[in-house]
Amino acid sequence: PNPLPHPYRQGCRGMTAENARPVRLAVVQHVMPVGDPEHNRKHLADIVAEHGNADLIVFPEMFVPGYDLNVVTARSSDLAEHARTGPTARLVKDLSKRHDVTIVVGFLERAEDGKLCNSLLIAAPGGNLATYRKSHLFPAELPVFEAGHELPVIATPAGILGPQICFEHAFPAIATTQALGGAEILVIPSAVGADHEHLIEVRTRARAQDNQIFAIAANSNSPGFCGHSLVVDPRGRVLAAAGLEDAVLCTTLDLSEIPAERGREPSLRMGRPNLYILGHREDQA
Repeated sequence: PNPLPHPYRQGCRGMTAENARPVRLAVVQHVMPVGDPEHNRKHLADIVAEHGNADLIVFPEMFVPGYDLNVVTARSSDLAEHARTGPTARLVKDLSKRHDVTIVVGFLERAEDGKLCNSLLIAAPGGNLATYRKSHLFPAELPVFEAGHELPVIATPAGILGPQICFEHAFPAIATTQALGGAEILVIPSAVGADHEHLIEVRTRARAQDNQIFAIAANSNSPGFCGHSLVVDPRGRVLAAAGLEDAVLCTTLDLSEIPAERGREPSLRMGRPNLYILGHREDQA
């Protein structure tokens, strides 16, 4: 979707209490070794097998190679993968079909032009495989990764997903763009650093309540990162939360809460984007 479409008044597409359904969720927060993608893919497969009754399983940012910019830079030749044909793509596509589950996982992508991208794979049970490239890079990532240029929403049997990665938490307009495009669930794999767990709670709850949708922060708890993964409902209430320890957060998302909450307070459809973004009167647009 185009950023911040006007008018807001149409709100989110496809959101009614009648067509909503419960979504069984598992959010993975496990310490993983850096630079050992084969080990991490095996662990991913084991987790999916163990939680195969879920509808949606979300793993952290760069789960497969591990998040370390020095390692990524030095070993990109053996850590980077093609989004459609790489070993992680093949694995999650097979696991998704076999266990009838939508899988979201962070990996290191080798783009068509050879550049590196901090990306997500989203595999749906029907065989569909989507990729999201982090579009708002943290300053330290700028010399390493090529930024993506799209803010997609991705329809899956588990709901319409709005993918983000880590630092993108900090930009409210991203979540609003995706909500207006129809997203029901923000999926936000991350690698937030140690002692910054307050950012996960504040931003995840704010992005959910701002847009009256669900938000999932799946954060790394490997050394140097703070864990504290979080699941938040459309009112901004915490449904499940982890500490620093290994955890798989299991809960159920009732998507009928989205239209119900928007009925109580129709803030999203009453926005005036020209005032916020363009900086002038709406009648002068």
